[in-house]
Amino acid sequence: MALALGLGSLFNHSESPNVSYHLSTETESIRYVTSRPIRQDEELYIFYGHKLWFHDADGGAAVNHVPDTDDGWGGLSGVGENEEHADDSTKEWSLLEGKTDDIIHIDDLPFTRIKLTPDDEEEDELEAIRTVDAWAVDITDSRQIASMLKWLRQAGLEDPSLSHLKRIRKNTESSSMLLAPVSLYPEAPPLPATTDLPAPYVVTVPKNAALTQTSLKLKTTMWPTVYAPRKKWEPEPWSKGKVRWAWEAMKTVVVEAKLAKQRGELPVVAYVPPAYDTGEKDLAQIHQPVIAHDTRQSKSHPLRHAAMNVVRAIADYRAASSAQDDPSPTEALDDSTPNSQVSGTSTTDSAATRNGSHYLLTSLTLFISHEPCIMCSMALLHSRVKEVFYLIPMDKTGGCGGVACVPRLEGVNHRYTIGRWIDGQGGISHDGIELDEAVDA
Repeated sequence: MALALGLGSLFNHSESPNVSYHLSTETESIRYVTSRPIRQDEELYIFYGHKLWFHDADGGAAVNHVPDTDDGWGGLSGVGENEEHADDSTKEWSLLEGKTDDIIHIDDLPFTRIKLTPDDEEEDELEAIRTVDAWAVDITDSRQIASMLKWLRQAGLEDPSLSHLKRIRKNTESSSMLLAPVSLYPEAPPLPATTDLPAPYVVTVPKNAALTQTSLKLKTTMWPTVYAPRKKWEPEPWSKGKVRWAWEAMKTVVVEAKLAKQRGELPVVAYVPPAYDTGEKDLAQIHQPVIAHDTRQSKSHPLRHAAMNVVRAIADYRAASSAQDDPSPTEALDDSTPNSQVSGTSTTDSAATRNGSHYLLTSLTLFISHEPCIMCSMALLHSRVKEVFYLIPMDKTGGCGGVACVPRLEGVNHRYTIGRWIDGQGGISHDGIELDEAVDA
């Protein structure tokens, strides 16, 4: 136990604090850490627990009266203890007690992850191997192989869809060279006029690399295949401090969604906070939260989804970042607002050249009230978002596990983590911000 003295004793209590703490037994002190960016002149609140002998700073009455028996600490010994009949939000916060850096078990996280890699990709049976057709040519003179490989590069036939296959297959008295997929070249590619090679023919080859030794042996009987065992899926560990950071973000999303609904907008909100526990020199980061609402109704524009608006807001942030050290837009701009008004300064030519120098959402996390639609999910993929967390699934329109899962599609060049917040966890609920299931978010 520790007793807060000095500045620590000045924090008011709140059920939605912006400051957390943990006790240090080594230094016999209390360490206070802000759980989200603090605005200028904003009061600092801390959560004292559920046995309160004073009125809540949020305006509510005292939760409990002073204990009948004095515990020698004026009632402070009950701070942080769990109530036997606490509600779900109270129970949820019990997992955050302790040190900020403590890792939370994956089964106790307030969200579930959407898995992006299926379990049945091994293709360990011959009948399970997926195949494609490709053009090949036999080469009897091994001295022609080098010149043919050079010709392949010059002719632009090195298609990445065949990169998991070796170009040359050695036979008993000759070699065979893989040329191009039939799907791209329905007719046989014309060979160099300087060669006397036979006409190309079609072969059936494996569609994917070999993930296991068994699969490698089977696929090599068809054509020499690259062995590329998949790494075991190991999700990033989450600390108690990071879970509180995510909780604050998701709570902000729900509050803003309800306010948007009161204004007559669709209650869909996207929120990108500064990354948790990141270095100041990381140029991909932002230093103020960026929030955007769905404005399709007020703008009469079908593309003004919340996710699209937040991408655009961060684009404006990037464009203005060289004009001011720390621009801090908090809302997506209207169509009539030029970039020069993002932070009250004019956008210079250097800002314009810097915009687009890296992908917009690299290393950033998006929190959103509803599962993004397919259009927004693809926009997030192109923006290289790190991870997406949503509260309400959209089974008929969603692109992050609903009707489709965009980062799981074959051939995409980026994959981002997807998490679905468990309704009710941490007191965060979808009540009041539901959408018709046919409306895309």
